[in-house]
Amino acid sequence: MSGTFPPGPKARFPGDLLLQSRRDSLQFLIRTADAHGDIAGMRVGPERLVLLNHPEAIRNVLITHEKNFLKGKALERARVILGNGLLTSEGEEHMRQRRLAQPAFHRDRIAAYAGTMVDEATKVRDRWRDGEHFDVHHEMMALTLSIVARTLFSADVGGEAGEIGQALTTILGSFNRMMLPWSPLLFALPFPSSVRFHRARRRLDATIYRLIAERRASGVDAGDLLSMLLLATDTEGDGGGMSDRQLRDEAMTLFLAGHETTANALTWAWYLIARHPDVEQRLQAEADALGHTPTFADLPKLEYTRRVVSETIRLYPPAYAIGRRAIDRYTIGEYELPPRTIVLVSPYLVHRDHRWWPDPETFDPDRWLPEAVAKRQKFAYFPFGGGTRLCIGEQFAWTEAVLVLATLAQKWRLWVAPKQRIAMYPQITLRPRYGIRMIATWR
Repeated sequence: MSGTFPPGPKARFPGDLLLQSRRDSLQFLIRTADAHGDIAGMRVGPERLVLLNHPEAIRNVLITHEKNFLKGKALERARVILGNGLLTSEGEEHMRQRRLAQPAFHRDRIAAYAGTMVDEATKVRDRWRDGEHFDVHHEMMALTLSIVARTLFSADVGGEAGEIGQALTTILGSFNRMMLPWSPLLFALPFPSSVRFHRARRRLDATIYRLIAERRASGVDAGDLLSMLLLATDTEGDGGGMSDRQLRDEAMTLFLAGHETTANALTWAWYLIARHPDVEQRLQAEADALGHTPTFADLPKLEYTRRVVSETIRLYPPAYAIGRRAIDRYTIGEYELPPRTIVLVSPYLVHRDHRWWPDPETFDPDRWLPEAVAKRQKFAYFPFGGGTRLCIGEQFAWTEAVLVLATLAQKWRLWVAPKQRIAMYPQITLRPRYGIRMIATWR
């Protein structure tokens, strides 16, 4: 690999990179990769960081040598929100939590959740009005919130959706401040932003603990994710189940990850579809050919719709950057990284690299034809991570995105409203900074 990371303690970039990285972490990564190629080293405050931008190096970090890495700084700080759930736990505790949660994502369970996904999408489809203007990001956030609430808790949060959604937005908006070296002190002091954050977290905790208590009291298997987590026992380990605190942490993780990431993917998908009429026509034709509202059994027939989703999250991966922290010294090519070095890999950068993707800025779902996929280098595409940290909800997300797109496309076309600014807003996930205003047209 090419690179300009000199070994040893003198590896550094100009001091203003700290300010740039806080302002826009994605632009920081793009500039660094453009300037330095496959490997770049830098200091950001007291931390030593290395950015890797080659699929083979990424595979080695995420899979081949994954035991030499812990989660990166972002998820260390995310424990303030997520507790010690699947995204933030380490080592044997992470493996135990994954064993307990895995049955909730088996194919048969996802098939059962699919009905809820379509049901909620149908409610949105029936609520829209011809010529209506709306922020499609707001619409998709509300829709995926309804889906995760019902699949996770068997709960209808329609009356609380606005309040819960605002709490989620407040928490996610606080993430960049969590990355500051003095963030523990910042959040401990009664600044207005800190007060809003703690109030939002208490709001979400109250909802989750209430639902856990109600379910424990009823003893009913409602067929949802919460029931699976309550019933799960670690048969390969200590034989125990989850405490209320563990349930809260897993529920919060699934609540945030399952709601936020899919909503962003769907938002960007509608934006891209509206800008490419040929894609829109093929998507609509495939959905119409079903002759009925989509079901889980129809997923194999929605092959083009899945390709649209694949291409959307190539260009706009919800998890645009992934961090790991080295436990021991680690060698990359001619370079040796000291312990505690943070290694960053970015799906956004690799997914737009011309070496792996011809004409990478072009939206082309036919990149996902089987013959094209077979020729592509592994880890030129990794929107869900890799290794034992591969997103446990990946198949849930694919099912939800495909079924929601097909259900809505059967009845509606969405147009991008004029005179608005479209920009990315990289927080924990890759949101649209100003939302995306669209106009609904009844087909």
